Amino acid sequence: MTPAPTLTLNDGTEIPQIGLGTWQLTGEEGYRVIREALSLGYRHLDTASAYGNEEIVGRAVRDAVAAGEVTRGELFITTKAWQDEQGTEATPDAFRRSLDRLGLDYVDLYLVHWPHERQGRYVEAFEAIARLQGLGLVQSVGVANFYESVLREVAGEVGVVPATNQVELHPGFSQAALREVHAELGVTTVAWSPLGRGEVLAHRELDRVAREVGATPAQVALRWAMSLGCVVIPKSARSVRLSQNLAAAGVRLTREQILAISALDD
Repeated sequence: MTPAPTLTLNDGTEIPQIGLGTWQLTGEEGYRVIREALSLGYRHLDTASAYGNEEIVGRAVRDAVAAGEVTRGELFITTKAWQDEQGTEATPDAFRRSLDRLGLDYVDLYLVHWPHERQGRYVEAFEAIARLQGLGLVQSVGVANFYESVLREVAGEVGVVPATNQVELHPGFSQAALREVHAELGVTTVAWSPLGRGEVLAHRELDRVAREVGATPAQVALRWAMSLGCVVIPKSARSVRLSQNLAAAGVRLTREQILAISALDD
């Protein structure tokens, strides 16, 4: 299967527009799913220290590289610093623990996982990540679950605009206002939970468009988000779904179909 198309981040790095979300993929079954995803053509894997699965993600990557299935340079690996890992010293320490668990020399994207406002260390955390980028340990720096005020705060305080902001986004919750801010600042939107919950895929509008284009509702939802300029990181442990999700890149939607799905926000 052809790998997903890529988008160019604000630092010039190319990010595959479809990735595999690995939350809840654990143990040997998680390892199997990740290896299968890589064999199918996935080149973007999203993990986090909080997921407790960096070891199996790293092992799957290293084994796939050793088997000649893929090179490390073809892969895009994201991980994240959790709330208790935020701070001038805490974040670099957390990063090195993540790198050790992954068994890699660098990661492609490192994120501040949540802006813990009561703790108030997300600016320090992002600044620390930017320094890791300067050391060549991180290719791109970003955030997750940041809303407008804290996104502008970190960009202004640190003087580095996050390459990405990973947020919940799916039909019925298009994050239109936040995406406008992203466009203004030059931040790429990465959509977690791009398929929403079960009721999202059961919506009549998605079913109608899916029948029109000869795709599944899930493929339509993914292609819609991609058409908005987003990276999508759906998660699945099922072989058929893994293939179908990656094939969403080949679905073609008209402007009218995209607008109709976007209108589900109303």
